[in-house]
Amino acid sequence: MKISAVILTKNEEKNLERCLKSLSFVDEIIIIDDYSSDKTKELVDFFKKKLNILFFQKRLSGDFSSQRNFGLQKAKNQWVLFVDADEEISSVLSKEIQLLTPENEIRCYYLKRRDFFWERELRFGETIMTRNQGIIRLVKKDSGRFEGKVHEEFIFFKQKAKTKKLSGFINHYPHQTTKEFLKTINDYSTIRARELFEKGEVPSLFQLIFYPMCKFLLTYFLYLGFLDGPAGFVYSFMMSFHSFLVRAKLFQYYGEKSQSENS
Repeated sequence: MKISAVILTKNEEKNLERCLKSLSFVDEIIIIDDYSSDKTKELVDFFKKKLNILFFQKRLSGDFSSQRNFGLQKAKNQWVLFVDADEEISSVLSKEIQLLTPENEIRCYYLKRRDFFWERELRFGETIMTRNQGIIRLVKKDSGRFEGKVHEEFIFFKQKAKTKKLSGFINHYPHQTTKEFLKTINDYSTIRARELFEKGEVPSLFQLIFYPMCKFLLTYFLYLGFLDGPAGFVYSFMMSFHSFLVRAKLFQYYGEKSQSENS
């Protein structure tokens, strides 16, 4: 089957080469770039000599679903593979995808993802669900759309859509330094807090105090994050801190709204 791959980029010169090399088997690659200020564009121009790449620049504007849906619209092929710039398709998964002869009823494939953090593979904790159950990344065009401004989900137009899970892995190399990790959770928590604010979700002090704590206990102990050593602790702590920031910023937005109404 013919496949279009979609990649979202923003200053990804350190990651993009690895990602593109893993996609040599697809028929076209669509890159949606949020006006990168590094050498992302130059790297894309270099790989255009080897791969069929279509490059578009579009402001993210705090909405990842909008970017992904834009990629869906631009895709020429019936099947669309979504890969982040800090990911690569493993050789096993690449061969598995190339051998697919999907039935007409199938609308998507779940792809398992394994995370590499601080030069080691995380097998437990925060990432255990995507590692074992996978995430929707290979979809049939016109079968649905992405929703949610961050941590977006693929929503089918028809209920009870038939899906399958592949056995190969996407390899994920997120925020390899603490500085990058802090920047990511700061940016993502701002988008998520704004999304909740626009939906009218009211924060509570109970959530602010206990939700991040419970999330850490869940991922580090119940999901066995401690088995991943220091990297597992840091990952669980950072993601619980992300939950704290979302609720703290939500309080901030309501405070600003109250001040504006009273002024």
